[in-house]
Amino acid sequence: MTGRALVLVGRGRYQDRWHDDAATGHLLAGALAAAGLEPEVRGTAPAALDDADGLALLAVVAGTGRVDPGWDGDDEAWAPFHARLAALVTGEGVPLLALHQAANTFTDAPDWAALVGGRWVPGRSTHPPIGPATFRPVPGEEHPVTAGLGAVEAFDERYCLLEPEPGTRVLLTTEHDGTEHPVVWQSGGPGRVLYDALGHDPRSYDSPSRRGLLRREVAWLLGAHRA
Repeated sequence: MTGRALVLVGRGRYQDRWHDDAATGHLLAGALAAAGLEPEVRGTAPAALDDADGLALLAVVAGTGRVDPGWDGDDEAWAPFHARLAALVTGEGVPLLALHQAANTFTDAPDWAALVGGRWVPGRSTHPPIGPATFRPVPGEEHPVTAGLGAVEAFDERYCLLEPEPGTRVLLTTEHDGTEHPVVWQSGGPGRVLYDALGHDPRSYDSPSRRGLLRREVAWLLGAHRA
């Protein structure tokens, strides 16, 4: 499938100090190009979605950063951006892929957690130190993203105690302290939406199985498979 893909990477109020959004956004753009799309990487800004027409895919690689109304606007200035993003996904049917720290972004947008299917809960959600990690498909879950997929191995963070929304369809989990934690899911809300908690930094994308998972996610989002 061909078409325009927009990769939104964190900037200003949506760029945290723990993630290199530009680096991972660049790698994601390469993966989207390999899938036949025409990707554009763009920083989050109030006007970033003003010309986002005819998109085949929208991806978000952003977190929570410095809120400085004097630099990039106050909440009111950002409200049209958030309304446009929601309209693209729920109204125009643009598929959405939210990666890693996107569970903890757009906290000023009241509908973001429901749109993406869950969130990072400050003071509760956590992760052990970054290192070799394993992510496994949920047993018995029949979904094109995970059908026939083995364990995904990557040097990455294992997000734990995320809070999925009601109706979220969990596809992969990771184990920590004897508990399985959801890390990849399909949102139960309107639109074709996947959240993938992998991808802390470029080392995650060194893994063939991680890249394979990403290819499956993009194929499903683009409608190559239906569930």
